[in-house]
Amino acid sequence: MRNFLLGLIGVIVIAVAVFSFVHFHTSSTPTTTTTTTTTTTLPPPTSPLTGLPDPSGTALTRPALTVKIENTPEALPQWGIDQADVVYEEIVNGGITRLAAIFNSQAPTKVGPVRSVRPTDTQVVWPLGGIFAFSGGAAYAVDSIETAPVKLVDESSAGVAMFRDPNLQAPHNLFASAPLLFAFKGTPTPPPALFTYRGPTTKAVGRPVSSFVVPFPSIYPVTWTWDTATKSWDRTLFGQADVTGTGVRESPQNVVVMFVNYVNGIGTENSYADLQGSGTADVFSDGREVAGTWSRGPSKADIIQYRNAAGATIALSPGQTWVELLNDGTALTVTK
Repeated sequence: MRNFLLGLIGVIVIAVAVFSFVHFHTSSTPTTTTTTTTTTTLPPPTSPLTGLPDPSGTALTRPALTVKIENTPEALPQWGIDQADVVYEEIVNGGITRLAAIFNSQAPTKVGPVRSVRPTDTQVVWPLGGIFAFSGGAAYAVDSIETAPVKLVDESSAGVAMFRDPNLQAPHNLFASAPLLFAFKGTPTPPPALFTYRGPTTKAVGRPVSSFVVPFPSIYPVTWTWDTATKSWDRTLFGQADVTGTGVRESPQNVVVMFVNYVNGIGTENSYADLQGSGTADVFSDGREVAGTWSRGPSKADIIQYRNAAGATIALSPGQTWVELLNDGTALTVTK
């Protein structure tokens, strides 16, 4: 009996020990899971027609808006030109020059003086689409622009988006409001990029240049002078600084000179710059000149390409660009 009790006690002791061991090793221990969140800061969007940062993304929500602007002495001062992304300067009938200012990233409330359309404008705006604003025009010019994929807005259809300044003499007193013109909408949104831009760590190439003259006919030659402080090209027209109505010196970051054939001659009524095919070009950016070529595919919708002598794409400084449509057979005067 005694031995039985001792055995029973032993069994109980062993069972308790086993239970304690199992319970100790299977008890749940709280665990902590650490989650690491990595935040990636994306660069701000860029404006397609300037290559500049566009933190608000506004440029991506709007089409291109091209406004036809007078460039005679009677038209000065012009308004809103300094806020255009791209400006084309072309020779029209009579040998004078006229501007096609393209807006997207900015929308000044006063642009002008607004004047009539010309056939060259059709080739300028075709790849951009969007809105084309003008005062009117001869039948042959209006017929031409009506073939382009743009929303046409002239003085008769603009409503409050165009207005006359009673303090100026007609026809040099018609102006437009870019915000109100954007309300007419247009496609595509946003417009395609017209140029390639250098990154912040890429240095400009080419020979240093201090100034150059674009010899448009008659009284219209333009002098561009490199401003080392603003890193832009100061524009001089009619022998004086080109200053806008708001007192801003017109001074783009880039000037592209395209040598083109003016079909039907220089200054004739139905003359226009042929922007199809190819030709030579001089590109001025960051105080330097790169001599090269321009080329455009068979379609008017193709973007013009600019290449250096080695065939590589010429990259511009982010910012405003003027494109000078100079007739073949002329030469620039360049000062180092």
